[in-house]
Amino acid sequence: MKRCQWVEGAKPDYLEYHDKEWGVPVYDDKVFFEFLILESAQAGLSWYTILKRREGYRNAFAEFDPIKVSQFDEGKVEELMQDVGIIRNRAKILAAINNAQRFQEIQQEFDSFSNYVWGFVGGKPLINNYSEGEMPPATTKESDALAKDLKKRGFKFLGTTTIYAFMQACGLVDDHSEGCFKR
Repeated sequence: MKRCQWVEGAKPDYLEYHDKEWGVPVYDDKVFFEFLILESAQAGLSWYTILKRREGYRNAFAEFDPIKVSQFDEGKVEELMQDVGIIRNRAKILAAINNAQRFQEIQQEFDSFSNYVWGFVGGKPLINNYSEGEMPPATTKESDALAKDLKKRGFKFLGTTTIYAFMQACGLVDDHSEGCFKR
């Protein structure tokens, strides 16, 4: 079975992520929030580093419930700083709490985060055409626009490169290569 070149030879859990999740369109706000936390945590690290800790993040961040995360206090931050199941970076933890609060504001304004985010790609996945071995860009005009708007709304740790990875993960963009069975 042919896959995107970047995942060839990867560990089984990474292959499973590619095969079952990466690039599949998301419409569930809870899943969007999960990927905002995970992609933000990834900043400066490999995706596999975060993928291995996904369950740790799920446990630490209240099953990715933005309402509960938005209410985390300093005591919870200190608890998370001791949690070996996540990346113990205070700025990233504080960003997750802040982003949960901003996330809810968007839900109120647009009726869902899904409505908001899909608006940046015209309501349907952008399908890019990359030949085998060609890598997608790190950013696009759409990720630039979404990152800029999120920043304006007060989100943290979500620059355009991180947002493009989020868009790929959540299927707002389909960057599977032409030879990949997921194309």
